[in-house]
Amino acid sequence: MRTSLSSFLYLNYSLNEAIQHIAMAGFDAVDIWGGRPHAYRNDLHEHDIRSLHNQLDDFGLEIASFIPAQCDLCSPHTAIRMDGIRDIQTSIELAARLEASIISILPGHSLHHQCPDEGWDLLADSLARIGEFAGHYDVLLAIEPADKYASDLINTTVQAMDMIDQIGCDNFGVVFDTGHALIAGEDTDTAIRALGDRLFHIHLSDNHRERDERLIPGKGRFDFQTLIATLKSTQFEGFLTAEPGWQYTLDPDSAAIETREFLEFILQE
Repeated sequence: MRTSLSSFLYLNYSLNEAIQHIAMAGFDAVDIWGGRPHAYRNDLHEHDIRSLHNQLDDFGLEIASFIPAQCDLCSPHTAIRMDGIRDIQTSIELAARLEASIISILPGHSLHHQCPDEGWDLLADSLARIGEFAGHYDVLLAIEPADKYASDLINTTVQAMDMIDQIGCDNFGVVFDTGHALIAGEDTDTAIRALGDRLFHIHLSDNHRERDERLIPGKGRFDFQTLIATLKSTQFEGFLTAEPGWQYTLDPDSAAIETREFLEFILQE
């Protein structure tokens, strides 16, 4: 297994600077955040993309995944939902040009007083449209179950698979996020084994089971030893992407190095 770091940690840096620092910290890949100032939809032109490819090649880095800026895919307002779908579709086009093979999608939250069943069905329709669009590109789409504060629709890997079964798109799988899974009370070994080849990607963060603190892995209560043991036994070959939160953006290099050292330690056990 190889390690990756979200460019979001370097929120106050340009994407080129973020990539340089992530490489210097010793990671194998980068998860590119699709928000400003990094890779928001139409902000990157062909010369920017060529420059990024050259930079990644120079540092020997890969792109583990692309994470679009949050879009509303379950809004009861058709114009807003369609705009969210177009945002993701444009992000898919950009990710394909960057040669990112996996795109993470957060489920979002229904509005106050909106029936959750309606939110679920609207999300399903949005994802089906996105899945059909993505079928024209060499990319995979990964639903990321989110904690109860971020979503009332998909909180667990079981719910994510229910959604995938409903929309019937073969290019969908799941991101297993350790921070969200800890809050949801998911059993890591059971979830990973149940996902099988639908496990497309891993996001690593930590917390104390109460809220999504986005701590450096090892600083909270998640059992990373069990995660790594299960991934090894199931022969997972993807990336482990760390996602430290806002609180580390003022000193990202220290957080990046501490994260990389922790990942090296648990991978060697």
